[in-house]
Amino acid sequence: MSAVLPSSTGTTGSAWRELHEAATIPYKKGGSFAWHFARGKLGRDPVFRGLLERGLIGAEHRRVVDIGCGQGLFASLLASMSQMQAQGRWPASWKPTPAAADYTGIELMPKDVARAEASIGHLQPTPKLVCADMCSAALPDCDLVVILDVLHYVNIEAQDSVLQRVRDALQRGGNPNARLLLRVGDASSKRGFAISQWVDRTVTRIRGHKVSPTWGRPLADWIAVLQRLGFSVQSIPMSEGTPFANVLLVADLEPSA
Repeated sequence: MSAVLPSSTGTTGSAWRELHEAATIPYKKGGSFAWHFARGKLGRDPVFRGLLERGLIGAEHRRVVDIGCGQGLFASLLASMSQMQAQGRWPASWKPTPAAADYTGIELMPKDVARAEASIGHLQPTPKLVCADMCSAALPDCDLVVILDVLHYVNIEAQDSVLQRVRDALQRGGNPNARLLLRVGDASSKRGFAISQWVDRTVTRIRGHKVSPTWGRPLADWIAVLQRLGFSVQSIPMSEGTPFANVLLVADLEPSA
């Protein structure tokens, strides 16, 4: 598919509002909870717009693995971004994103997977939605892995294992621009981390899931483990407008890794 150049018209604010609407409409198919959750998550969580405005998802990141995908909101957002670019309404200041992402979402909770299938199962290309444990699920060769706020649900040893398997999947993919986007809580920021953990447990209950123990790390420890695995790491605060201690780690696989 030929590249579509971004449009020079329109503002990023209006473009984001259009994306928010387009990416959340499919969730009406999944029921009232799925729709309201999608609208709230995409509208209030700064990470999604932050990925766009910082150009962290490139057109070269076509094969996407979303670990802890929930109801597949990132897949719907990718499809909406592709459509906006094809229609020539993409802001010139935003980097082009994949024209037709090959998306694999991995989610432990069957209820979330069911909501995803009911809401976005019709998208083209068809998202692959896998109900499985991230600690054991097969990871396909890929260009981009997204892990937002889920690694703390498993212990430190399991976290390291998941990250190593992510590195291996990116390495097999052979993309020189292979990237991991990992959002974590910085446990060294005690107040913000405690608030984020409390909210996380509350949302887990609202979604109808059992609340499990969590394992956090200071930011320096997260960066160190990624560097040991052969990633170069940039950290970006990702709690704007919230009381949390969330940090987005942009981890690019080094050529020699």
